[in-house]
Amino acid sequence: MLLKRYFDHIVSFFGILVLWPVLLVVAILIRVKMPGGPVIFKQKRVGKDGRLFTMYKFRSMTVGHGGSSVSVAGESRITPLGAVLRKYKLDELPELWNVLKGDMSFVGPRPDVPGYVNCLTGEDREILKLKPGITGPASLKYRNEEELLAQMEEPQKYNDEVIFPDKVRINLNYLHHWSFWLDVKIIFCTLVGKDLES
Repeated sequence: MLLKRYFDHIVSFFGILVLWPVLLVVAILIRVKMPGGPVIFKQKRVGKDGRLFTMYKFRSMTVGHGGSSVSVAGESRITPLGAVLRKYKLDELPELWNVLKGDMSFVGPRPDVPGYVNCLTGEDREILKLKPGITGPASLKYRNEEELLAQMEEPQKYNDEVIFPDKVRINLNYLHHWSFWLDVKIIFCTLVGKDLES
């Protein structure tokens, strides 16, 4: 996966250079529209080989909400500006810094909070061989995850019993069938909003 590492470092570096005006505008909007809290949301996530790292995102929620780790569309803790940032994935732009640092890759499983990794057993733990990604095959399938969860009577239960196991299955398949061109296809599908299978 040497080519993958070179791609991550080079593209994230130039991505930050090209997108810095967008990053600046979003940061200013958060400061103005969501005062009283940080612009950047920082949280410990589980990375390659189970090592913890700090993931960076633009803040999209109220401060001190104390809510679940599972986000549902329409929640009161998600601010109006935050909802727009999340819809267009702009809240994830600071993760380019995580990719540049080597904590993350452009493509891979989304990084989970420590509690979910503890649920992995047997072969499922092989997905920890991968760096977490900004996007990935499971992210494409569940691009509307928050809207899907909003339709469920028990969103947390549905996530834990249906979505999380399915994501593990998809990410294992990605691990076993990885190629650089698969990564390129996943990034392209992410940018244009297409399904991987189409």
